[in-house]
Amino acid sequence: METEDQVVEEEIASDEEESIFLDIDQLQNHGINVADIKKLKQAGICTIKGVQMTTRKKLCTIKGISEAKMEKIKEASAKLVDPGFLTALQYADKRKQVFKVSTGSQELDKLLGGGVESMAITEAFGEFRTGKTQISHTLCVTSQLPGANGYCGGKVVFIDTENTFRPDRLRDIADRFNLDQSAVLDNVLYARAYTSEHQYELLDFVAAKFYEEPGVFKLLIVDSIMALFRVDFSGRGELADRQQKLAQLLSRLQKIAEEYNVAVFVTNQMTSDPGAGMSFQADPKKPIGGHILAHASTVRISLRKGRAENRIAKIYDSPDLPENEATFAISGGGIIDSKE
Repeated sequence: METEDQVVEEEIASDEEESIFLDIDQLQNHGINVADIKKLKQAGICTIKGVQMTTRKKLCTIKGISEAKMEKIKEASAKLVDPGFLTALQYADKRKQVFKVSTGSQELDKLLGGGVESMAITEAFGEFRTGKTQISHTLCVTSQLPGANGYCGGKVVFIDTENTFRPDRLRDIADRFNLDQSAVLDNVLYARAYTSEHQYELLDFVAAKFYEEPGVFKLLIVDSIMALFRVDFSGRGELADRQQKLAQLLSRLQKIAEEYNVAVFVTNQMTSDPGAGMSFQADPKKPIGGHILAHASTVRISLRKGRAENRIAKIYDSPDLPENEATFAISGGGIIDSKE
């Protein structure tokens, strides 16, 4: 079941680290029966960390899990893992597992501190034709290439909400890197989401897939994160409900990113802010999703059009990257450095 990489990773890592892939089946040794474990797996909870990341209330909503069973499951999983406090030094060691996926443009990689980071959500937002989907397509290919710091490449999951995914685009990008087209396409797992609920349900499948093939998947792309929420919830009356559902989706994405050490890349749309005309804001447009999305994304990049095929990326928000800009270009082979 375990890949060589994972065994090596776990040997390098400290004891706390091994809990990343503590299998939920281990609950059997603590008096939880197989049928209940199966129910948890069907709900997309496949690791002990997954149990920790799920609230008691949510566990009780799983069919067949009563309150007493839920308490028992929580108690058993607490025995299997540490309470969760580490020294900053131990945590720094844990962060060594984080890898970066190249975007195909060195300038853009530099802006992102090496590329799209694992265990985090990177959000790119901009108006139409600013290169969001092009970056997504390029990442599908570049994440399969071995990269810096011993990154070995891996598979990708692409969740498409706007029907913008084009496999032929991947063929062109694969040619740029001299890769076998069929092999590249075979490593991208694609799903089309039709409603915001469906989008959330797909994440259960994604979690199960990441669990079945540990260490194989390196990137999860959602293009675009807000499109279906815009459609399913209309007007101010449904705003609170929309934001709550969005918060649950983003929380799930962040947990998947941390639980399985994958990079999550999401694209987002813009809205014009009707109240901005009153202020002295230079740019009255802003990303949709409000504060919920703003707080959930670890790194936010704003994209805007430059001259011809050039696009300008700017760090909009990040815990450790300086506010900076980079210019990249869109070519037949995906995202490249700007010629200018």
